[in-house]
Formats: sequence, structure tokens, C-alpha cells
Amino acid sequence: MRIIGGTLRGLRLNPPKNLPVRPTTDLAKEALFNILQNQIDFEGIRVLDLFSGTGNISMEFASRGAEQVVSVDRSVHCVHYLKDSARQHGLDQIKVYKDDIFKYLQLETEKFDVVFADPPYDLNRIPDIPKIIFDKNTLLPGGLLIMEHQSLQNLSNHPAFVEQRKYGHSSFSFFKNTD
Repeated sequence: MRIIGGTLRGLRLNPPKNLPVRPTTDLAKEALFNILQNQIDFEGIRVLDLFSGTGNISMEFASRGAEQVVSVDRSVHCVHYLKDSARQHGLDQIKVYKDDIFKYLQLETEKFDVVFADPPYDLNRIPDIPKIIFDKNTLLPGGLLIMEHQSLQNLSNHPAFVEQRKYGHSSFSFFKNTD
């Protein structure tokens, strides 16, 4: 696992083997950020990273100039690892919280330019995430929700759905706030 762009480009991340995660592969992450690079200006954006795990995606956004990255995971070990990594590399814009994602979303009142969610593939509430994000008005106008999920899963029935990009067994579904 490595940071592929920005000020920390090339940095290798070596999380402990015992973390309960399935990190986004470098290939999929590189493809995702190539897509995003053509759609958004990373400088100064606000990002919410749900199910942040190792913080691989949070650190990528911070490395590319995001003003604020809020990372949420329910694993205390993942939270400690990301906090330590952010501190070690001077990424003060990353704020890490240990919480259940669904409880967090019910209480969150801030708005974000990008929400990235990479839930466990076996989570039965994956289709609820776009609904909650849009019902709670979590995205700023023009903001993007990106969901990483199994390629067999189809999330296109949400009205804000834009497209799905497949990378082997993993896919990214994009949703846009057109308000």
C-alpha cells in the first residue's frame, strides 16, 4: 500500500497485519484518483472517509491538499494506526473518530465536498449509505459520494447515481449532489 500522489507520493504504508481491513488496492486507488483528478480540485476540499480502516484513502486526500479529512471507523486499532500515521507525517488536517458509521451519520451536521465509503462487502446496509448521505444533506452542492463495493452489487437505483466503474471484484459507484 502506498500514497500515489501529492506531497507524500511514494510513501509506503505498512499497517499491522491484525487490522480488520480490506484495503483498496493500489490499482483501484490509482484509477479512482485519476477519475477524481479530472473532476475536482483537491486543494481546500473537505472530505469524509467512512469505514476508513488503515486511512489509506484519507492520507491520499490529505497528501493532495484536502483542507480537512474526517475519518471514521469503529475499530480502535484502525483509529490508533491512522492517528499515529497522520501525526508522523504531519497531516494535521486528518481528524479521526472511533464510531459506528450509521450512528455518526445520524449526528453529523457538517457538509463535505467528497464522501468516500468503503464498507465491509458483506454489510447488508450498503444501499442505505447513499440514502442517509442524501437525506441528511451531508454533501455540499456539486459534492460527490463514492462507494466502494463488490462489482456484483448494483447501487444504480438511487436518484443521485451517476456511474459505476469496475476494477475486478471491486467497483466504485459515484453519486453527485446536483443541488
